[in-house]
Amino acid sequence: MFDPKTFKLDDIKKGARIYFIGIGGISMNGLARLAKHAGFVVGGSDNHPGERTEILEAQGIKIYNSQVASNIDDFKPDYLVKTAAILPHNEEVKRATELELQIFDRAEFLGAFTRTYKNVINVSGTHGKTTTTSMISMMMIEAGLDPTVHLGADLNIINGTVRAGSKELLVSEACEFNRSFLNFSSTTAVITNIDHDHVDCYPTIEDVIDVFARFIRLVDDDGYVVVSGHDRNIAKAVKEAEEYFVSAGRKFPQVVTCATDNEVCEVNGKRADFIAENISFENGLPGFDIVINGEEPFRVNLLIPGSHNISNALNAAAAAYMNGASPEAIRTALNGFAGADGRYTVKGKYKDCDVVVDYAHHPTAARATIEAASNMPHNDILVVFQPLTFNRTKMLFEDYVTSLLPCKKVLFAEIFSDREINTHEISSKDISDEINRRGGDTEFFEDREELKKRIDELIKPGDIILILGPEDIRSLGDELCS
Repeated sequence: MFDPKTFKLDDIKKGARIYFIGIGGISMNGLARLAKHAGFVVGGSDNHPGERTEILEAQGIKIYNSQVASNIDDFKPDYLVKTAAILPHNEEVKRATELELQIFDRAEFLGAFTRTYKNVINVSGTHGKTTTTSMISMMMIEAGLDPTVHLGADLNIINGTVRAGSKELLVSEACEFNRSFLNFSSTTAVITNIDHDHVDCYPTIEDVIDVFARFIRLVDDDGYVVVSGHDRNIAKAVKEAEEYFVSAGRKFPQVVTCATDNEVCEVNGKRADFIAENISFENGLPGFDIVINGEEPFRVNLLIPGSHNISNALNAAAAAYMNGASPEAIRTALNGFAGADGRYTVKGKYKDCDVVVDYAHHPTAARATIEAASNMPHNDILVVFQPLTFNRTKMLFEDYVTSLLPCKKVLFAEIFSDREINTHEISSKDISDEINRRGGDTEFFEDREELKKRIDELIKPGDIILILGPEDIRSLGDELCS
């Protein structure tokens, strides 16, 4: 009987036909490319074709610009892969079901990849997954270890979101949304942090901690769990997972801790294995020494701002080192890392202002990114913010208010959500009004053109226009700099 929890990509015969619904999505796009490289015939559909589908088409992948049942009859797939956003009444899903085709969710298909590679580094955490995964990928490439890579954003060094490398090593993001990462197998699991997010899946922070503990349980007994040692929620997840391993009579994977020199290691009460010390900032960019197990330190100087990226770099260094990368490869990769797309990406200039975009839609991420921007050379910072999903905005309302209240000026766009109905009757205007009630200075805009006009009225040379949120609002950066 088919079991998606044990199914491997090698179980599919070469030359099989695989059809992706939503193939233009950033993760599905990458999986389609990797599937083609693995020797399968690939096709797919997307109701919103664009640059990503055009690139796939140029690589010989059949693209359908609508989602109708006849596409399935035309392509004749053996397998179908869909995203969580694709509902059962989708015409292509209904037709595939009638034909009794095997249908994978995106996470199940990615899970089949993780069980095909000898070593798998899965990077999880509420914040910092893409940056940390990108850093690890660069380190392993620099070390000559030829990784296969799966990312949630474009990375210049691999010309996209994926890299097809050897069968020895897969480096991939592992997202907790909808418990997706419980489909994955890991020889190394990285947990950058644990925060309350995806509130539609996890009503409480305890639910989030529990699912990360379950993720740790999927790590090989002789593998590694790389963690930010100061994070108390991670410490709880590690303890819960360890209790499971003991009860099951299994050997617990080696826990590798990371911390700055002034942080208490909550996970085990000991000095961290990987430490950042002698931290300094030059023009907002951090430099620090990395000390591995008390050995001779080596200096790195990041090209991306923010103290949170020190933590990301440490986690990446630990995962890469435990999988064969030398300190020199780690240093070289970090010194040359300019960031993944949409993670503090400087889009260019608009009326002598720096235009920066970042995916920071969660209050914690927004706070960290605003702090990073504040350390960069600037006059004032104008924040343009768009929350992502109605449930998150409702549940984390107070966090949104307190994280954005200190900003000198915030312009809000309406909440973006492509998978929910607004049952809470919540709006970005509610956040804006509450911040103003507490003495802040914000404005709310339903109309994008009015928002752009207001930006023109407010900015002056030397300012930073900081655009935070999902791709919907980040595209404004391209519009301003075009």
